[in-house]
Amino acid sequence: MIRKFLIAGAAAGLALTTPLAAQRSSGPSFGITPYAGYIKFGNLVSGPLGTSIRNGASGVYGAEAQLGFNSAISLVGNVAYSQPDLEIGAPLIGGVSVGRSSVLLYDAALRLRVPVTAGLPISPFVQGGAGAIRQSVDLGPASTHSTNFAYNVGAGADVALAPRLGLQLMVKDYIGKFDAREATAINLDTKTSHNWALSAGLRLGL
Repeated sequence: MIRKFLIAGAAAGLALTTPLAAQRSSGPSFGITPYAGYIKFGNLVSGPLGTSIRNGASGVYGAEAQLGFNSAISLVGNVAYSQPDLEIGAPLIGGVSVGRSSVLLYDAALRLRVPVTAGLPISPFVQGGAGAIRQSVDLGPASTHSTNFAYNVGAGADVALAPRLGLQLMVKDYIGKFDAREATAINLDTKTSHNWALSAGLRLGL
């Protein structure tokens, strides 16, 4: 999936035929990127015989603030929100919705830009960081919440559209472990899960 995503981003950048001001300052810079996308969650709790409790795939919305130290290294702060269905999964029947979740993801990451041939309007990057996933679950009249630490890794590309405007494409994996004890007061054995987000946004340079 990551390979196909980056190839699509590169093709979009190379398809731009108008001259673009793609030069990047070697000094400090600041930008904001509102974005939208799609996120596929991993299991919250894995039960016997292939059963699970999980969030269904859903839309995700968020914004990044990016502080560039130079043309290659940036510090990125991110906040994102999703409201998926809470599902019980089982073999053969798939997922059955039993409630609603609200998921808040926030993190900071170090972003490294990959050098490309001078003059191209596309700038690939990779990043890694850490933060938290806060989840609220509504089951009819009952509700609960949990906050757990999460790592994240990502890769993507910026496509320059104008001197202070660009299209950002990214795939990102939030890696965390649901804190079932905080949510239910029961010490369930939960496992580390991967939560994959695919997004596109407009980068606004200030």
